Amino acid sequence: MSRVRILVLTSSTGAGHDARAQAFAEWCFELYRHDVDVRIEQMLEKSSGFFKAGVNFYNWIQKKSPWIHKAFFLFVELLSFLNRRSVSFGRAYYEQVLRDYQPHLVFSVHDCLNRGYFQLARKILGADKVRCATYCGEFSGGFGYSVNWVEPSADLYVARTDTARDYAVKIGMPRERTRVRGHLMQPRQHIEILKAEARTAFIEDSLELRSDLFTVFLATGGNGANNHLELLPKLLPYADRVQAVVICGRNREAYNQLVHWRAEHPELHCFVDGFSDEVHLLLQVSDAIVTRGGTTTCAKALHFRCPIIFNAIGGIMPQEELTVKYFRNGNGAELIGNAADFERVISSWMENRRSYDRLRANFLKLRYDEDPMLVVRELVDLAQEASGTALAPGPFPPKPRKGGGTGAPFER
Repeated sequence: MSRVRILVLTSSTGAGHDARAQAFAEWCFELYRHDVDVRIEQMLEKSSGFFKAGVNFYNWIQKKSPWIHKAFFLFVELLSFLNRRSVSFGRAYYEQVLRDYQPHLVFSVHDCLNRGYFQLARKILGADKVRCATYCGEFSGGFGYSVNWVEPSADLYVARTDTARDYAVKIGMPRERTRVRGHLMQPRQHIEILKAEARTAFIEDSLELRSDLFTVFLATGGNGANNHLELLPKLLPYADRVQAVVICGRNREAYNQLVHWRAEHPELHCFVDGFSDEVHLLLQVSDAIVTRGGTTTCAKALHFRCPIIFNAIGGIMPQEELTVKYFRNGNGAELIGNAADFERVISSWMENRRSYDRLRANFLKLRYDEDPMLVVRELVDLAQEASGTALAPGPFPPKPRKGGGTGAPFER
């Protein structure tokens, strides 16, 4: 039987788009094994030097000067005119991929890879031979929600929340072709849920921290942008009640500095790591996370019930504002603009635990349970329409595999 072929369009502007592309590919393999072939393309970077420079500049802004992104965002919005009917920059590479791979579904997880890309796919492959779909990871609408997310001709538009879906409809997406389907996380993150007794073991044995202290998780994206050295000293006055989990992403300099800082402050229990594949476990043992408004980390925090302190030091990028607005409108998150704000939040929680409990209760009201397989089946079904095949997904969770993991017991 011929395989269903799915082309996933992504770009490394931040880590969230790539994470969702990878999660989709892993889900397809878990459910369909070799019957579904997924090809992931970093389409912006690989198709055009102009776009590659733009991606690098975006990531530099995110790391160094988030406030600049307001102007950069408005510039990127011009793509909605350039790609109104076809692809402008990078067309040759994209066209070659379409001709070589002959996908049955073009699936975009990036705002700049919808308009024009779907039209060109239909032109090259034939409208009856390919379907097109978008997954938008934004939490809400308004300034920061790129018009490039919405290509009205898409066969399916998947949103993370009702709020974001309603905004997509407002700016042109037909409602009947929209779905609200949750977070699109990796399969292992849905499987590896720590049992109550395992939480203590993971904190004490794997992280070498104490299980009776309030745990603050200082996070960062894959590129390692952070303010850890500004925030950690504010925890020192509460070292008898608070401990820290710190990750640095792919920022070796930050990791080296934090290891040195920890050695100089033995009074504060502190776990330090670089890039981590176990964020979903760290969230399960943390009482709060300090993070920017990246959708992937915030979605995981919500899924694993870890309240958010939004880091707005240096400004908030427009896309991050959508995330911050969603949680702040529900009174389910704190926002800090400097280290003094962070100290105020921690002090308030330590002096009156009920203030933290109220925030956590509001935070959890924004949460909902989801069937992680539903969106994958819907997308594969679209591809099957174009290919003329009929596949049945396998069971999930799959059988436990040998090797890997933390050794901690999980609920399944």
